[in-house]
Amino acid sequence: MKIYKYKNGKCNVSGSKLKQLREDAGLSQEQFAAKIQLAGLSLNQKAISRIETGERVVPDYELLYFSKVLNVPVCTLLEYE
Repeated sequence: MKIYKYKNGKCNVSGSKLKQLREDAGLSQEQFAAKIQLAGLSLNQKAISRIETGERVVPDYELLYFSKVLNVPVCTLLEYE
């Protein structure tokens, strides 16, 4: 499967927004990964880091977990600045 890069070589548009929301919630990447795991999705801190820097593709079902843990609508994660 070919991975197409978006802008500036990034593989997703939600990473920077995810980082902002995570930091606003006062969570480290490790704490966020733990909450995601408790919600039922197996992601570690390294995966969170790669998502936030745009190095990793984010499947749509992962956005559902992120929005649930951060208590925001999915569309908030897709807001691009």
